[in-house]
Amino acid sequence: MDWKEGVPNPNDIIDAGKKKFGDFLKFLPLVIVGFFILAGLRGVIYSIGPDEVGVIQRFGKYIALSSPGLHAKIPFGIDKVMPIKVEKVFKEEFGFKTIEPGRRTTYSARKYEDESLMLTGDLNILDVRWIVQFKIKDPVKLLFATRHPEDNIHDISEVVMRRFVGDYSVDEVLTTKREEIDDLAQQEIQRILDNYNVGVHIVTVKLLDVNPPEAVKSAFNEVNEAKQEKEKMINQAWEAYNKVIPKAKGTAEKTIRESEGYAMDKINRARGESARFLATLEEYKKAPDITKKRLYLETLTQVFPNAKEKYIIDSQQKSILPLLDINKKGGQQ
Repeated sequence: MDWKEGVPNPNDIIDAGKKKFGDFLKFLPLVIVGFFILAGLRGVIYSIGPDEVGVIQRFGKYIALSSPGLHAKIPFGIDKVMPIKVEKVFKEEFGFKTIEPGRRTTYSARKYEDESLMLTGDLNILDVRWIVQFKIKDPVKLLFATRHPEDNIHDISEVVMRRFVGDYSVDEVLTTKREEIDDLAQQEIQRILDNYNVGVHIVTVKLLDVNPPEAVKSAFNEVNEAKQEKEKMINQAWEAYNKVIPKAKGTAEKTIRESEGYAMDKINRARGESARFLATLEEYKKAPDITKKRLYLETLTQVFPNAKEKYIIDSQQKSILPLLDINKKGGQQ
């Protein structure tokens, strides 16, 4: 069949298409080789961040760790590198969940009572919310020693905290023993995780919020108010006691000491007088006249200064009337 002038011949179109397809087949191997080269180059170079460590696996087997920076590896899936953040502090939350951290942190509205409700040592129930912060200290153990390290950390932390809360009374968990529970729980969690070769370091364990359950919070507050009132009355009674009793004890002690001093003084004086009398008696036996005169003179030296008016009477005087001045106020003085 002849085609009109100006109209393309279908056979010519088919022949041209076959020629182009043949040319494409000639370059197809080069295209495939180039694709594999580009894919290989992309798989050879990898980078590790400044806060990371790369765990290199060859055919799934661990062979080495990679430091931060640019590195090369065998491509095509032979070598695989998993970056692990070893400087970041991770956090596990119990009794609550943070949805979006920031200046105004958003928390989940769901209540995690299966985690937070705990029984204390005196058989009370508390709603305990706490966090566990940890860092990865051994990436190899983290990846290959355990299957689910996060679940292990979560479950072990919950078990340890329940155990320690159960060792204390409700008042101790609410007030005085919170820091002690934090420290003991941190040490115990670390010990168990080390035994399991989880490869993490527990940075801190912190009780954030400890309260009675909502259903009994009002009754619990009333009990606490009654306890506080009781403590207040006891303290006031002790204050009054400390004001009165120590003073009375001091007065009694003072009286006893004064009595003992008085008794000791009397005894010592009596002993001294007795010793002086015995010494005078010995001297009197040796020289009676001299001793009498000495005693007489010693007595005068003690009595004479106390006399307001002194009259010296002649031993021959028969009466003392001439010495009386009866003219002064009828002789009353």
